[in-house]
Amino acid sequence: MDNLACRFKEKVLLTLENVYIARDHAPIIAPVSETINAGEVLALMGPSGVGKSSLLAYLSGTLPCGLTGHGEVTLEHRAIQGLPIEKRQLGLLQQSPLLFNHLTVEENLLFAYKSPESRFLRKQAIRSKLEEIGLEGLEHQLPQHLSGGQQARLALLRTLLAKPKALLLDEPFSKLDHSLRTEMRELVFDAIQKTQVPTILVTHDQEDADVMATRVYSLRSI
Repeated sequence: MDNLACRFKEKVLLTLENVYIARDHAPIIAPVSETINAGEVLALMGPSGVGKSSLLAYLSGTLPCGLTGHGEVTLEHRAIQGLPIEKRQLGLLQQSPLLFNHLTVEENLLFAYKSPESRFLRKQAIRSKLEEIGLEGLEHQLPQHLSGGQQARLALLRTLLAKPKALLLDEPFSKLDHSLRTEMRELVFDAIQKTQVPTILVTHDQEDADVMATRVYSLRSI
């Protein structure tokens, strides 16, 4: 995915200032203030249920009813916490790949790949990228016919084709076996370094943090 790097030339900062989650107006986590620079990975760790995934949901605009998010989130010095989901320019990878099961592999990627190029040229580019990640020849398959590792790679490629300015990783490797986990961890980390997007990683796995994180933030409940 070397040719993706040229799309991320500017140094992008993702900043959280006094960000916290509340339930019934009562904070459930201590406020977080962090700046993630281009190409850095901030690992959010802490016990189950402390609010790590809820914090990512606030950043992405998908916080469920019953919870409220507070504090300022800026991307490239622009506040995004009040923007619609599609305007935040964030890429999200979760435990289960975010794929449209009624669309083929190619159609899933075309959905994310917005470009002034013709559909024919976009299809050619997509097939080249599928080859780069070992999914060549699968463009007409439906996602449910792919293995777990193939689905994970497809979800990563679709996320990158949308050209996000920051990445949110919510336990993206937790459902993979050890060998696939190692492979996907390396693939994701390589993509982060090439695109230089600031990234927040939620994980319970210390090895994820050891391999990928620039630094670790331990989230605290209150």
